[in-house]
Amino acid sequence: MKDDDPDKRRWFRDYLRPDVTMLYRVREDVFKGQTKYQSVEIIDTAAFGVCLVLDGKVQSSSSDEFIYHEALVHPVMLAHHRPEKVMVAGGGEGATLREVLAHGTVSKAIMVDIDEEEVDICRRFLPSFHRNSFDDPRAQVCFSDARQYLEESNDKFDVIIIDLVDPLEMGPARLLYTQEFYRLVSQRLAPGGIMSVQSEPAGWLDLENFVAIINTLKSVFSFVSPYRVHVPAFNTMWGFASASQSIDPAKLTSEEIDAKITARSLRELKYYDGSAHQAMFSIPKHIRGQLSRATDVITDSHPISAF
Repeated sequence: MKDDDPDKRRWFRDYLRPDVTMLYRVREDVFKGQTKYQSVEIIDTAAFGVCLVLDGKVQSSSSDEFIYHEALVHPVMLAHHRPEKVMVAGGGEGATLREVLAHGTVSKAIMVDIDEEEVDICRRFLPSFHRNSFDDPRAQVCFSDARQYLEESNDKFDVIIIDLVDPLEMGPARLLYTQEFYRLVSQRLAPGGIMSVQSEPAGWLDLENFVAIINTLKSVFSFVSPYRVHVPAFNTMWGFASASQSIDPAKLTSEEIDAKITARSLRELKYYDGSAHQAMFSIPKHIRGQLSRATDVITDSHPISAF
């Protein structure tokens, strides 16, 4: 066999669904270990660069993480007239925190992540992701369960960004996708506040959890807007949602978004602008149909589970 025979290469398998697997050719194992809450791997892949893998599932890659993180953060941050106090739930790589801190209006950003060991690993091995955001004087990192933090805190936030791992059956985040949790988030938003949440895959084969999350948010918030972006490393469209009692980012025009980007001096954006905003919030007809027919509400007693 030749040296470049694919059978001699090493591959990482990400099981997306019971009947779909994505293969990543691995050039180097950067880190592999187990924290109190989850397994953590950092691998250097040929196609997508350095990837963070938690409990066997790729979370982000150095080649395209900007798509995911800009989409998660900026629509809601720009929809708010002046976000000063922001909470990030999860986001261990520090990239979500990085995008929040790009807004000069922010005076305090609290990141709450349950896994201190994982965050420390990301600080050491993923500097291009966090870009020293953990050391920003406006940033505060708390190692706690996000739900417990909100239950015990009386703080109010202009923006809350939910960047959690998938709701795996035995994972640490399963009860942070429920109606009870979203009610708690709503209570911790200041008047005129808004939240965003990563809402699981939203592609051709895997709409179930996306639709359930959107329907659950609608049972709590007055304005819920689903949106999607294609993340190449995930090999699918990825779902997000904004939710608020008073704000709807989907109503902003491309011109308004571009003006807000200029006003906030967001010069380093690589994916998000007014045109991308319009595309993200344009939901195809077949998905709109499923969303309009949705009846499932996720609760503590009936949580969802990722594949």
